[in-house]
Amino acid sequence: MKISLCIATYRRPERLAALLSDLESQQRLPDEVIIVDNDPAGSARAVVDAHAAAHKAFPLLYAIQPERGIAITRNLTVSMASGDWLAFIDDDERAPAPWLAQLLEAADRFGADGVLGPVVPVVPETAAAWIRRGSFYDFPRMQTGGIVPLNRLRFGNVILRGEPLRAEPGPFNPAYGLMTGEDGDLLARMANKGAKVIWCDEAIVHEPVEPARLSFRWLLQRALSGGQEFARKTLAGTYGEVTFLRRARLFLQALVQTFAALLLALASLPAGRHRAVAWLVRASANLGKLTVFVGWHYSEYA
Repeated sequence: MKISLCIATYRRPERLAALLSDLESQQRLPDEVIIVDNDPAGSARAVVDAHAAAHKAFPLLYAIQPERGIAITRNLTVSMASGDWLAFIDDDERAPAPWLAQLLEAADRFGADGVLGPVVPVVPETAAAWIRRGSFYDFPRMQTGGIVPLNRLRFGNVILRGEPLRAEPGPFNPAYGLMTGEDGDLLARMANKGAKVIWCDEAIVHEPVEPARLSFRWLLQRALSGGQEFARKTLAGTYGEVTFLRRARLFLQALVQTFAALLLALASLPAGRHRAVAWLVRASANLGKLTVFVGWHYSEYA
């Protein structure tokens, strides 16, 4: 069984170097590591060349995708990969030694076509107190072996069987451009065609939260983007048949929840800034759903 490990990177040479060091220490080494650089200047090349010269645990394949876009960058990693299984990890994450072996073991134990694992945020001690108290960067977790719901499918820590992955057009949809959601879209398409995608709670990777993300503004923008993604997929039929009633319910619920969250943010402020911000983040997510109805899309990677 050949494992290809795919990494899309953009101007994070230090983070990429740390990740490559982690991969050298995996209990189950990948058979090849594919790195596609979305920086036309090739800012990751020096890191890749230095690592390839110093370490021989696995071959490193490197290419540049000059056109901006996470979907087309990930598509190039898939086209370069020759493995029976393809694992994906983000360039700013850290992988403990058991990580890849745990994903593979879960896939075998549960007869899965794909396995997702937790991305555990690491908030620096220098972050503001309200950020450290708010758990704003946490993702929901599940029991190992459970089928991942369609609205929780995402990349960052995943391994997929190559056959159903390569059967999908793209496989990532380049229409997403500089928006988020191309990862959940691909996994939902696979799941809706019968692919079994499960959770492995032991296969943890860590994500040090970047300083640029330690802000109220970033949290609101990220929530708005997530709300837009949910609404787009709902209206596209990803989560079930789209009827007039379903469209109306999505709009009305988002409208009511936006105003309710704003009121709750004001009411909860005496209990702590982190509580008020949590409600404002929910308001932003619901506002994002509403903006899809008027045709506006936020490009998070712009």
